Amino acid sequence: MIPCVKTIAVGEGYNGAHREAARPPPIAAIREPHGMSASDKHTTHFGYQEVPVEEKASRVAHVFHSVAARYDVMNDLMSMGIHRLWKRLTIERSGVRPGHSVLDIAGGTGDLTRKFSRMVGPRGRVVLADINESMLRVGRDKLLDSGVGGNVEYVQANAECLPFPDNTFDCITIAFGLRNVTDKDAALRSMTRVLKPGGRLLVLEFSKPGNPLFSRAYDEYSFRLLPKIGELVASDADSYRYLAESIRMHPDQETLKAMMEAAGLERVEYTNLTGGIVALHRGIKL
Repeated sequence: MIPCVKTIAVGEGYNGAHREAARPPPIAAIREPHGMSASDKHTTHFGYQEVPVEEKASRVAHVFHSVAARYDVMNDLMSMGIHRLWKRLTIERSGVRPGHSVLDIAGGTGDLTRKFSRMVGPRGRVVLADINESMLRVGRDKLLDSGVGGNVEYVQANAECLPFPDNTFDCITIAFGLRNVTDKDAALRSMTRVLKPGGRLLVLEFSKPGNPLFSRAYDEYSFRLLPKIGELVASDADSYRYLAESIRMHPDQETLKAMMEAAGLERVEYTNLTGGIVALHRGIKL
């Protein structure tokens, strides 16, 4: 079982080299996920495969360990750069202001965290959290090298059991990470718990195109071209085949909206982007 949280020391680089930067403050004690146990459900999907529940997190971890070093390059190639526009809309809909506390879950290489760091200013706080240590180290090093530092913390954490007190954050984002979570309902409840009243959760994720012809063309791209790009650029076709399968197994727009409402969020709405290939869901904790 992967623990809920692990502090990542800023002084230790991705390749083990020492980096001159302040060590982040300590984080809450490690806790184990509690939203799902083997007795609740014995198997879950890993792409199109059915695997034991307790194995999914480690399998997903292997995928992202494999692709971490080339993740940003692959994002630009896979989306032809459009992912930057999707993330820009997420930032615009966040309502983040100076002094706010923000949690960027599955924040990977830190695209959203960089923007939020500037928006919250020196009185604010941004936590970049990811369950995958390799992704988190790449993101931390990238942000430190670009001058982002003082108001950002780095935490290896499981979204299903976030190690923060109730009512901590003004805004939480999770971009292209929810589909990799084993128990999505537990993760949504955990995010809702640590939101402040009036706080917003934004979920940016691949979804279901509405046009059947567009959907078929998207399938051809995802299952034929994407693994080939992964093989050429990241020397890893299998990981990108899994990512394509995980997109197809993710709940559609209306299902995810209902899940967010069941987790306790109000005024849940979504915006389809690029024909529904991606959807941005937003809910508020009242």
